[in-house]
Amino acid sequence: MTRLLRFARENSLGLVFGSLFVVVLVAQALAGHADYNQQQLTDGLPPVSFGRYVSSASFGVDVLENWQSEYLQFFLYIYLTVWLVQKGSPESKELGKAGRESERDQKIGAFADGNSPAWARTRGVRLWLFSNSLGLVMLLIFVLSWLGQSITGRIAYNERQLADLQDPVSWGGYLTNPDFWNRTLQNWQSELLAVASMAIFAIYLRQRGSSQSKPVGSAHTATGVEG
Repeated sequence: MTRLLRFARENSLGLVFGSLFVVVLVAQALAGHADYNQQQLTDGLPPVSFGRYVSSASFGVDVLENWQSEYLQFFLYIYLTVWLVQKGSPESKELGKAGRESERDQKIGAFADGNSPAWARTRGVRLWLFSNSLGLVMLLIFVLSWLGQSITGRIAYNERQLADLQDPVSWGGYLTNPDFWNRTLQNWQSELLAVASMAIFAIYLRQRGSSQSKPVGSAHTATGVEG
């Protein structure tokens, strides 16, 4: 097996999802461009080029409002699963392991093994940062994409306001506007529903061979067990 084929096989999950992301993002841009130009013609305005559309606030807010909800989901899931458990779900830790766990369980400091990352052997700020790095990065991406959504959403909203001969709103004013919270909350509720559904369905349902499912023959009450 060549090095390239081995790399593709060993990283196939990330490569496939990354490729699907690009394909779907391009498809969204094409569909959004067509829809945007239909609305332009309906309003008696000239259509815009594809390049102008993908650099517009309208496309930006459509993308970012989904990104921020996804990363909010990841952030909440990562942090809440430290302390909360769900009996019978492979998405949960074992029932007796709620909390931050011991240094032995986490392979920290003196309990690090030969393959442990260097920062797992440290103390102080570096250890705290590394111990919380996954959640912190998810939180940072959420905050940045939420900020980006609020900025691009305000621009797109004000474009509609001006087209309707209405006064534009400030950034602070847009944050209290129903348009912003309608865009935001419709994504939040869907992400939270998806996580709850996965945690609960996985108690009773199986997918043979999947790391997100218990082994087919595992008891419904088995918790924190993955296939």
